[in-house]
Amino acid sequence: MTTYFFFGKYTQDSIGHISSQRTKEARSVIEGNGGKLIGGYALLGEHDLVLIVDFPSMEQAMKTSIALAKLVGVSFSTSPAVSMEDFDKLVG
Repeated sequence: MTTYFFFGKYTQDSIGHISSQRTKEARSVIEGNGGKLIGGYALLGEHDLVLIVDFPSMEQAMKTSIALAKLVGVSFSTSPAVSMEDFDKLVG
C-alpha cells in the first residue's frame, strides 16, 4: 500500500454542502476504491482540507480523487508520500 495525501480546496458551491453525511459518503468512495482512510483534517491556509489515504495502486488513488471531486465539488491535488523511515532507506 502507498500513502497519498489529498489536498482539497473548497469551491463556493461546495462550502454550502459541508455535512457529516457528505463525509460519510466520501469515506465510502475511498473504501469502495480499495483505499483506507488514515486521517482527515480541516486546514487554514492554501488548502482547506487534507485526507491521508492508503491505496494499493496509483490508479485507485487517481480514480478516487476524481470520484471525490465529482461527489463533493472539491478540487484535489493528490501526492504520493513515503515515510521518513522508508525515505532514509532510499537515500541511505
